[in-house]
Amino acid sequence: MAARYGRPRSVLRMRTVAGQVFLLQVAIVVLLVAAAMAALVFQSRAGSEREARNRSVAVAETFANSPGMEEALESPDPTAVLQPKAEAARERSGVDFIVVLNTDGIRYTHPLPDRIGKKFVGDLSHARNGEVFTEKITGTIGPLVQAVVPIFGRDGKVIGMVSAGITIERVSGVVEAQFPLLFGVTGGVLLLTTGGTALVSRRLRRQTHGLGPAEMTRMYEHHDAVLHAVREGVIIVGGDGRLLLANDEARRLLGLPMDVDGSPVTELGLDPLAARLLSSGKIVTDEVIPVGDRLVAVSQRSTDQHGGPPGSVATLRDTTELQTLTGRADVARGRLKLLYDAGTEIGTTLDVVRTCEELARFAASRFADFATVDLAETVLRGEEPTATGADTNMRRTAFSGSGDTALYPLGHVIRFVPTTPMGTGLRKGEAVLQADLSALAGWQEQDPDRARMLLEHGVHSMIAVPLRARGVILGVALFWRASNPEPFEEEDLSLAEELVARAAVSVDNARRYTREHTMAVTLQRSLLPRVLPEQSALDVAYRYRPAQAGLGGLGGVGGDWFDIIPLPGARVALVVGDVVGHGLHAAATMGRLRTAVHNFSSLDLPPDELMFHLDELVARIDQDESEDGGDAGVTGATCIYAIYDAVSGICSMARAGHLQPVVVHPDGTAEFADVPGGPPLGLGGLPFETLELRLPEGSRLVLYTDGLVEDREREIDEGLELLRRTLADHPGQAPEETCETVLGALVPKRPRDDIALIVGRTRVLASDQVAEWEVPSDPAAVAGVRAAVAERLTEWGLEEDAFTTELILSELVTNAIRYAAGPILVRIIRDRALICEVSDRSSTSPHLRQAAITDEGGRGLFLVAQFAERWGTRYTADGKVIWTEQPLPGGQLPGGPGF
Repeated sequence: MAARYGRPRSVLRMRTVAGQVFLLQVAIVVLLVAAAMAALVFQSRAGSEREARNRSVAVAETFANSPGMEEALESPDPTAVLQPKAEAARERSGVDFIVVLNTDGIRYTHPLPDRIGKKFVGDLSHARNGEVFTEKITGTIGPLVQAVVPIFGRDGKVIGMVSAGITIERVSGVVEAQFPLLFGVTGGVLLLTTGGTALVSRRLRRQTHGLGPAEMTRMYEHHDAVLHAVREGVIIVGGDGRLLLANDEARRLLGLPMDVDGSPVTELGLDPLAARLLSSGKIVTDEVIPVGDRLVAVSQRSTDQHGGPPGSVATLRDTTELQTLTGRADVARGRLKLLYDAGTEIGTTLDVVRTCEELARFAASRFADFATVDLAETVLRGEEPTATGADTNMRRTAFSGSGDTALYPLGHVIRFVPTTPMGTGLRKGEAVLQADLSALAGWQEQDPDRARMLLEHGVHSMIAVPLRARGVILGVALFWRASNPEPFEEEDLSLAEELVARAAVSVDNARRYTREHTMAVTLQRSLLPRVLPEQSALDVAYRYRPAQAGLGGLGGVGGDWFDIIPLPGARVALVVGDVVGHGLHAAATMGRLRTAVHNFSSLDLPPDELMFHLDELVARIDQDESEDGGDAGVTGATCIYAIYDAVSGICSMARAGHLQPVVVHPDGTAEFADVPGGPPLGLGGLPFETLELRLPEGSRLVLYTDGLVEDREREIDEGLELLRRTLADHPGQAPEETCETVLGALVPKRPRDDIALIVGRTRVLASDQVAEWEVPSDPAAVAGVRAAVAERLTEWGLEEDAFTTELILSELVTNAIRYAAGPILVRIIRDRALICEVSDRSSTSPHLRQAAITDEGGRGLFLVAQFAERWGTRYTADGKVIWTEQPLPGGQLPGGPGF
């Protein structure tokens, strides 16, 4: 056919079709064989690299885990021990090098002795973290793969590393040696497939009777039989506008008779639009034109684009049913998009009311003119609804829509009448469609007056769908149309059901979250201090800010905590802690730690010892939870504990992984106290130390958790500096004012972490509120002490307590003279209570016991316990102090400077 229309012949010069097929098959076989060879070469290279990685890792791990490795690394000369072993292992394993390194990357071994003691070249970060790492590099011996594996000590820590490497050339040599055999096999396959192709071509030539391309082309021109079976219409129009060919499908679509070949297209009785298009020869693709009651898609091309005869060929397809299906598909696609958008816009938070508002807003903007959501009262409280249906009080929770309406306002309580369609639907859990509200088909019985008002406002159609989740009805969503003249239909009903079903799951999740959140918040609030204890050492203010709901854990439930604990001797302890994480476990852990600190503080331990005992307690809790299969230990908790003495003005502090406190001096200077850092609670292994500072009266001590200074938008160092600068810029503020200033400057509106803050302004007891005497180790000195104490109590106006106080001090001083070593000091303090203290150099603590009737002694401490309101012992660096407290007459408070 090409020769017929003057086009050049094919580049395949063989005369027959079979010959041309033979050449094409041979070319394909050659290409496939070449591709296979390339794949084999590539696979061999990849296999070589993989083998190099596997061998280097295996050798390095074997040598790292070999016996005596830890002893060798701890020996005075690791190179002398390990170099012979490494070289012997390298020769036996076939790798190019085995290098032993310390954790700093310094070589202990190397095939070249001059490299020993130098820095290793490679990535060691993974091995330091306990991970095996391999990398491909180009070294002095060529491309190679080296592996670095960690050496673990008995305590599980990384004490060194082993690197083994092998060149890819060494591994690939085995595979490349087989290349000649592979090439030989490939040549054989090529010859075999060529012979097979020749046989196939010979078979094809016999079946085609040796016809050449020209003969086959002429046979193709007689294609009437094929065109009869084609489901698309085919029309060929000559250059003169006459119909040359029309197959059966084209005749059916256009309504053409059988004897129209050769007739002008304009005289076939076609629709004017179809006649103009087919006679014009214009190139079009899937242009839809009407033909009678059908829609026909026409694609038309010219026949002389490549030297063919003038004219055009057009294909025709009946798209009448396709257009209908396309319309339905568009509707379905629109519904799917609406439901997809609903999934992204409804249920964005774990808040019941917010979820209902999102449902109403979405439906009013995309589906209805007005949308309302009514929920059962129990659901709004986060409780499981026990009764649902028409007999349940529903509260209007959400409303959305523009324009005037007569619908119930937000907050209105609704009880659906059981006889109305909405009440029946609620009882059965089924949706209700009221396409024409003006028909008054029973819905108006809910509220006849309001129904009349709704009709007056133009509301004409309604859908009510129960919010149902896990078989329980939580409420009902109602959709109304007013400005949209189209009433709701059955398809709208099914769409509303799917929309509400998705929203109901989000509402139920929010309800359950609300319940869990309420329980957790109640637990946490019960574990935190509710009122400030009475004490005179510090003027204290505190703030606790929970994390914003939805941003961290349960939101509002975390592990930050604080406490203010009065101690004997006009002292007070401040403690702030932080348990990593949020939720019930963090809150419960916080309560356990707070209780433990209370118990330890009752023993009057110094801060470092208290931290030590608290650390041991947390470690035991972690161990118990691990043995029970729990995966949420306490490890990660931090704490700071400070004791302030109002008599001496000394503040003692210790911390466990916590941030440094801030001390604001009376002149406004603010600085971070350099409290020695200990590890977080539960880690153990490092000691805790105590820092002692003398704080002038009026100083402010600020303790806080990391949520105050750490934020996503700033580094923690920036937050610490901002805290220090804020405190320094507002000198002379009261603790309450300081708390508000600090929170206003550092805390965002939606904090992502809990915040605990304590500000304490120091007070110092006046000199006339403290009296102190040194007592010699002589029983005769007891009388003098009693006289001096009686005189001082008279000056304080406490004559009524003189006898009791003398008796208490007599017993305590006598015991100290008899059983302890001097010097003995007696101190009385007039604070909120009358405090008596007797100190000595002995670390032996007295204990209360019941004396028998025949015993001559042993009743002194018993009498002390009976006359004193409280008593106890605290240990100091050089001895102990036995103290007692007696209430002041009439609950009077001391006066004087500082109060």
